[in-house]
Amino acid sequence: MNDKNWSEGVAQKAVKYSAKMSYADATEALQELAQIEISESSVWRLTQEWGEKLKQVEEKEAERASTTIEQPTPGQVTKKSDVRLGASMDGCMIYIRDEEWKELKCGCFFEVEWIKVFDPETKELVDIGHATNTSYISHLGGPEAFGRKLWTEAKRRGWHDAADTQVVADAAAWIWNLVLDYLYDAHQLVDWFHAIEHLGLAANLAYGEGSDQARRWFKQHQTLLFQGHADQIAHDIAEVAEQKPAQCEALLQQAGYFQNHQHRMNYLEMRADGWLIGSGMVESGGKRFKDRFTGAGMRWSRAGAERLLPIRTAIMSRRFDERWRVAYNSPPN
Repeated sequence: MNDKNWSEGVAQKAVKYSAKMSYADATEALQELAQIEISESSVWRLTQEWGEKLKQVEEKEAERASTTIEQPTPGQVTKKSDVRLGASMDGCMIYIRDEEWKELKCGCFFEVEWIKVFDPETKELVDIGHATNTSYISHLGGPEAFGRKLWTEAKRRGWHDAADTQVVADAAAWIWNLVLDYLYDAHQLVDWFHAIEHLGLAANLAYGEGSDQARRWFKQHQTLLFQGHADQIAHDIAEVAEQKPAQCEALLQQAGYFQNHQHRMNYLEMRADGWLIGSGMVESGGKRFKDRFTGAGMRWSRAGAERLLPIRTAIMSRRFDERWRVAYNSPPN
């Protein structure tokens, strides 16, 4: 059958399946689960066609977000919502033909809610912050275009009307530059587990990997880090660096990491206020992107990856049906 003659229902299923699994697997699933006889090449062509249309839907959303200026009525008091929102960003690598490995930037927005969890140390139920209702953005390329998508999703989620906001992520400079541009009024926190990795690296550099002295130093400074004393940690690492000429430069790099981000390392205070201290939600999202884009032998054209990304992103955000309707009902170019 000519691709133009597939019904909307078949096209929608083919496109959705192709974003969840390889084109070959999507073809097999369509045949086995939906009794739809369709070739792999037809699934690919439908994905290219509709991926381009969903990409245009994203672009129109971004255009509306950038041109819509919300002017309050004189004397009007803006009422904040009761929702607390969080955001996070990260990068993962996918292989693009003729370009080799390129960074796919991904981000997520989420609501922050209290939940009860079991504390293995106190043996009690305690309240901690938890991410819910997560949505994703993605971009294969530099931070400028990704920033526009960040702003678009922030406006859609009501970021600046939220009761309070948080950004938690690793220490990559491009992330915090975008936060200053678009999410500037949020609480900022460097992911706890990334900070712990740097602390462990400093301990091993100073006292030898796996040594008792390294373990003691790490445990002592882990407590300091959680309590919000990153400046003390930076000072202690710098002192050790003076006594370790061979490791001095590497240790000073670790000292600089804690010194530069000390204002983003108030973990005890943030945890007590119900905020997240880890960025697992965006790292999980990155893994879900990689599941589709980095399978064995996968090599993508840039155009092919960029057409599949908006489909995958919409599915992960539970917005595929909504965006499909917009794309399907849009007038032809």
